[in-house]
Amino acid sequence: MYDLKITNGTIFDGTGTPGYLGNVAITGGKIVALGDCPGESKSTLDASGAIITPGFVDLHTHYDGQLSWDEEIAPSALHGVTTCVMGSCGVGFAPCRTSDRERLIELMEGVEDIPGTALSEGMQWDWTEFPEYMDALDAKPHTIDFLAQIPHDPLRIYVMGDRALANEVATDKDIAEMRRLVREALDAGAVGFSTGRTDNHRTSRGDNTPASEASAKELGGIAQAFEGSGHGVLNAVSDFNMADGDEYFDKEFDIIETMLEAAGGASMSISTMQRDGSPDQWKWIFKRCQEANDKGHTLRCQVAPRAIGVMLGLQATFHPFIGFPSYKKISHLPLDEQVSKMRDPEFKERLLQEKSEPLAGDGSSVPPLADEFLAKLDMVAMRLYRLGETPNYEPDVGSCLAAEASAKKQSVLSVVYDALLEQDGKALLYFPLMNYTGMNLDVVREMLTHPLALPGLSDAGAHVGTVCDASFPTFFMMHWARDRSTGKIPLEKIIKMQTHDTATFIGLSDRGVLAEGMRADINVIDFDKLRLHHPEMRQDLPGDGRRLLQAATGYLMTMVAGEVIVREDQLTGARPGRLVRSGQSEGSAAK
Repeated sequence: MYDLKITNGTIFDGTGTPGYLGNVAITGGKIVALGDCPGESKSTLDASGAIITPGFVDLHTHYDGQLSWDEEIAPSALHGVTTCVMGSCGVGFAPCRTSDRERLIELMEGVEDIPGTALSEGMQWDWTEFPEYMDALDAKPHTIDFLAQIPHDPLRIYVMGDRALANEVATDKDIAEMRRLVREALDAGAVGFSTGRTDNHRTSRGDNTPASEASAKELGGIAQAFEGSGHGVLNAVSDFNMADGDEYFDKEFDIIETMLEAAGGASMSISTMQRDGSPDQWKWIFKRCQEANDKGHTLRCQVAPRAIGVMLGLQATFHPFIGFPSYKKISHLPLDEQVSKMRDPEFKERLLQEKSEPLAGDGSSVPPLADEFLAKLDMVAMRLYRLGETPNYEPDVGSCLAAEASAKKQSVLSVVYDALLEQDGKALLYFPLMNYTGMNLDVVREMLTHPLALPGLSDAGAHVGTVCDASFPTFFMMHWARDRSTGKIPLEKIIKMQTHDTATFIGLSDRGVLAEGMRADINVIDFDKLRLHHPEMRQDLPGDGRRLLQAATGYLMTMVAGEVIVREDQLTGARPGRLVRSGQSEGSAAK
């Protein structure tokens, strides 16, 4: 007698083989049969016309704070994700002394655009050391499983105090203590260590992140903690100075590779994207990664399935008029009152005659890119689009707001202004920042189909006022396997990439494929009807903080360890999710 039998679905088992019609039987939270599955079942789900896949594994999230107060782990749980990895980009909340809590909040608020008030009011802070942090999160119920990386920035502050914030060089004693703490975290089940090396990341006070300029000696010394641990992965993000042809690229990559070489066989991933300032840099990253793999290392490239962009709107963190004096005078008003004021022709005429006041600079977490954006809006509008009720993440240049302004013989500012007022001021404009130099996703396809690619970079849980890329798994399937007119990627390959490949990379052997004895982490998806909705701003964070959430249609069921957490695109209230302790939990044996 099975607990559940899923019948008549097309099974994509995560191995990369084409789908086949069959049944899946589940008992005790595990898959016990596939194919015909003869025998009775306590309950049955008819999956006729739907696909059955393993649950998705998201390698790059920022739920470090949210997990301490939020059980749902939305929006990831609504997009087929059953396991996520947090602690990305070197930012997080442990280890942490009481005196450093505000520092880490300012860091996360600036780097990841998570409201500081939400973090201050939502987090319980019932930890100091990293193992205590994992224990505290594991004690709370959640929808999905999660793994924790120990992040470099809080580690550096914990060991070096004010010296970490002053970008001082770590001493041998500092490095030894950071190494000890990382090993302690690994022994307690942390999945790995992450570091961030980009000038684009700033605290909410506008300061550099503590570990952004860490030396090769420091990174290599910390990575030695992995020697003999038997498990663990490294994660790094760097902008490599964004200089075309600059020898700095190889010097920076050498520093990153120092970590890998010191880590005693641990795997590593690097955030990889196309940047306008250095449009071929992603090729250099893949090339160096291939050379490292040829030496016997495991070095992979985390890539996104679409452009990495931001959404602009009156409810969002940023929009083109946020620095204009007239708008600043009404910015405190509720949305409906702002819209009413802005629909006044006299107000519009006055505002459009103004110039934006600077937003970036000393003491501001706003990157200089924002002021550059405002100063060159006529040019920027060539890559500024209405997102639309059915979001289009690969728009052509003919639909940009600059083209619309030209056709209407209006100023770009006027067209952008009117577009922001659509949907009663709830409309979002889409600005693809990276992976869109050619004004299409052809380069993204090249990256996704490279043998060293891993799907990632969703930043789920972060940039809550400008981004909602937790929907990456849904988009990856529907756009690349179904909707794109050219360059489609086989659905079985996409499913394998975001199930088997991601699970295997982080050392999980009990999930990622549908096979007898595996965990019943399963999606049942109406693939033909799968679609994304327009993101919605909700005011549901602690302290009345706001965040963008994006719903999907097509998830008939998502199951974690045999419990149904999503049915017909809605959360059921089930909370089977737990912390996965790498090297300790069943299915996370040493690599």
